[in-house]
Amino acid sequence: MSNLPIFDVAGSAMGAQQVRLSTVASNLANANSVSGKAEDTFRAKMPVFEATPVEGDPALAGVKVQTVTESNAAPLKRYEPGNPLADDKGYVYAPDIDPVAQMVDMISASRSYQANVEVFNTAKELAVATLNLGR
Repeated sequence: MSNLPIFDVAGSAMGAQQVRLSTVASNLANANSVSGKAEDTFRAKMPVFEATPVEGDPALAGVKVQTVTESNAAPLKRYEPGNPLADDKGYVYAPDIDPVAQMVDMISASRSYQANVEVFNTAKELAVATLNLGR
């Protein structure tokens, strides 16, 4: 905990958005992966956030990742008999991941992260300016 809780709030939000960016990157990296069994198919991951009170000031809340959940969407079944991973009927299973939706989520997380960096930097500049008033 810092003397200025704004740093705690902005820092916790940046940490949460970093986890969000990591899960989106993982989802995009595995969007085209296939497997021979539906149960072995990659499942998209999504962080679940929760508000957490800032120590020393109950009026302020930061954010933390409560958990990272996996999608329960059924995998996509594709007929590819030439694929070495195909099952005995010639099917492979791919995750049901929409790359466009993942890119939108990535842009949103990136902008949220950038906004929190600006809050952090502005608070730092104001703290430095306040300290300089005594000179």
